[in-house]
Amino acid sequence: MREVKVVLLPGDGIGPEVIGEARRLVDHVAPLDGITVTWESHAVGGCAIDAYGIPLPDGVMEECQEADAVLLGAVGGPKWDTTNPDDPRPEQALLALRAGLGLFANLRPVKPIPSLYESSPLRTDRIEGTDLLVVRELTGGIYFGTSGREGDSAFDTCTYSRAEVRRVAEVAFESALARRRKVTSVDKANVLESSRLWRDEVMRVAEEHPDVELEHMLVDNAAMQLVSRPADFDVIVTENMFGDILSDEAAMISGSIGLLPSASLGGHGPGLYEPVHGSAPDIAGQGIANPIATCLSAAMMLRYSLDAPAGADAIETAVDQVLSVGHSTRDLGGACSTHEMGELLISAAG
Repeated sequence: MREVKVVLLPGDGIGPEVIGEARRLVDHVAPLDGITVTWESHAVGGCAIDAYGIPLPDGVMEECQEADAVLLGAVGGPKWDTTNPDDPRPEQALLALRAGLGLFANLRPVKPIPSLYESSPLRTDRIEGTDLLVVRELTGGIYFGTSGREGDSAFDTCTYSRAEVRRVAEVAFESALARRRKVTSVDKANVLESSRLWRDEVMRVAEEHPDVELEHMLVDNAAMQLVSRPADFDVIVTENMFGDILSDEAAMISGSIGLLPSASLGGHGPGLYEPVHGSAPDIAGQGIANPIATCLSAAMMLRYSLDAPAGADAIETAVDQVLSVGHSTRDLGGACSTHEMGELLISAAG
């Protein structure tokens, strides 16, 4: 058996609950690929602020860098919200991990399940056939630019280099080659200089991928088109803040943000895998959170970082089977608890 090491970062709110089910499911399917998983758990986010005074305790980054993959639950919550720029915030742990692990591309697949079409706020005829992938640049832009306050003013700087744009664009085009061969690059090139550089560099990458169609779309138009004709998109590539907003919008096509996984990847080192949803403190501790997004994130982890495609396929097939026969958690109108859904997925995974 091949041994792999995964660092668990359960985080805040429902994070520990959904992480627990994903861990059990991974342990169940791991033998399909001849692997055994060694798990190592660490506190990050709000719980780390409470325990250590900082969102990313000393030594956690090093442990993550030495692992084969990192699986994250969720961080944050009203308890730690603050407008004081000097106070620690849970989200600072995520930004530090992305930078420290070199995770420049966030992949968020959106493919609604036919048995749950009616759960979407959009009409079935709008979402039918949707199968898209949002590729979000993760370590540049306004979230990582210079920021501060000067008297009664505040500023946040959006900066991109050609190299940063190129590497995430290459991920998008390579992803499109394995899909329907279409990339939609989203920017605000009619207003922002950083977007004009973005568009120019994406066009250069497109010239190296003649078999992939490229279209450009302004971000406000893209937001409208995502809800009016989502099935027309294949791969969407965009900068950090636009991707943050659009990927959450796209998540609702499926009917619940509790269904959608994500993978954050870089050129080397471990990937970081996490559900798209937040910490949901309003339902934390009640055992009703939907673990599917975290389980599907674990499937992406198996496929992209652990070279375990059979286990990944087993998890994804199990999710489809369980939902197709009507089992679901409360966010989808069902009655399954978090643990019951985990048990159903383990049973369906064989």
